[in-house]
Amino acid sequence: MKPNIVLIMVDQMRADCLSILDHPVVDTPNLDQLARQGVLFRNAYAATPSCIPARASLLTGMSQTSTGRVGYEDKIPWNYENFLPESFQKAGYHTQAIGKMHVYPTRKLCGFHHIELHDGYMHYNRFKHQSYADETFDQTDDYLNWLRDRAGHHIDLTDLGLDCNSSTVARPWALAEELHPTNWVVTRSIDFLRRRDPTKPFFLNMSFVRPHPPFDPPEFYYNMYKDLELPDPPIGDWTMGQDPDRLGHNPITAKGHVPKRRLKQAQAAYYALITHIDHQIGRFLMKLSEYGLDDNTIILFSSDHGELLGDHHLFRKSLPYEGSAKIPLILADPGDYLDFPHHQQLDQVIEVRDIMPTLLDIANIEIPKTVEGKSLYSLVQNKELEWRDYLHGEHEMGRESHHYITNGKEKYIWFSQTGEEQYFDLETDPQELINQIKSDKYDSQVNNLRSILIKKLENRAEGFSDGKKLIVGCQVKPTLDHIKYNS
Repeated sequence: MKPNIVLIMVDQMRADCLSILDHPVVDTPNLDQLARQGVLFRNAYAATPSCIPARASLLTGMSQTSTGRVGYEDKIPWNYENFLPESFQKAGYHTQAIGKMHVYPTRKLCGFHHIELHDGYMHYNRFKHQSYADETFDQTDDYLNWLRDRAGHHIDLTDLGLDCNSSTVARPWALAEELHPTNWVVTRSIDFLRRRDPTKPFFLNMSFVRPHPPFDPPEFYYNMYKDLELPDPPIGDWTMGQDPDRLGHNPITAKGHVPKRRLKQAQAAYYALITHIDHQIGRFLMKLSEYGLDDNTIILFSSDHGELLGDHHLFRKSLPYEGSAKIPLILADPGDYLDFPHHQQLDQVIEVRDIMPTLLDIANIEIPKTVEGKSLYSLVQNKELEWRDYLHGEHEMGRESHHYITNGKEKYIWFSQTGEEQYFDLETDPQELINQIKSDKYDSQVNNLRSILIKKLENRAEGFSDGKKLIVGCQVKPTLDHIKYNS
């Protein structure tokens, strides 16, 4: 029988928040063990670092320009020729998703036989002044209905007073730990192990909403971090100076000077959510062993994008900096099913689109021609394999819309609406503290990466490039026309 595949997805987890990477405070024993049982990719990125575009690339194996998702926009139908779970289903796998999908329509299966859904607080299906019929939250959120059955029908996701996009405010979970959405994902995943078809291999997507806000860890985990000396966020020489408008006092701010105590509480809660997820992954792994499935189950762990968490006085995601765009990615083989050495760390530049071809390759399933990602399994088997030289990323963000080029060792950023440029030497400056764009020392590197971007954007409909130079001020949109108007 083919191997079982478990894809563990978290939302908004920074790449550096693993204790195996020597983070000064974060403790992730189970993720550390998965890394020891396989390969940790040290330069994995989300080309378009927010939930919808990243997950579109994950589920299709395509670049952001092919998915058409170059920014964040809700309610655009997901009409793609090939989906990752669909390929597994066609190959005879029992497919199941539990947790966050963030597709549209919200309950679209994308090839899963069944989904148990919790996307978190979704503004478009919660607003009382708008109506989306079967897209309302009470029709689409399985976790919330489950929670109300157990804790009372007066319970809601907003009861703690925390916004789903606040990266600056935190407080402990008020209900029993077993009722937390993180526990729910694992509880339902364990139940799937009981209910699965034993005559088929399975593809299980365990998808956690956390550590995406709200920052609401169970109190045990919050207490692990609240009194520790937490690392100060890096502040680059290029970042905002003063904050005269007190943007940092907005609980859902994307930038600003946040009161120090509030920021430390948010850091503690964010790290606590990660350790909570880690321990729940450990709970699932124990059950996997009890069912005798650990010997032939491959596990891939990843996030969709990161969280800036105060880096350079910035918060949330979407920007091209390491805290936002770089993600943890681990390919683990707990039962030595695959033929590759364990406890490896590779530095090739990896992207979310590589997950689909990797998992299909492991299962010896034909990779659809629409897939543009590359198999990490092939890379692990042959570290000398010809690989991509760089990654092109982007995100529509109004005035802060940008494109970036990185190879994991250096990064060039171009803000398309203002023409501002940045260059970081990631080998000597991994925290992006010094913008070297005007340094003579890096002229050749900047010119090279800029020329790559000029060529990459030459045929884009927005008009970003004429093939010789970058053109500032072109109209930008979160969804490209070939998707938006053909959906």
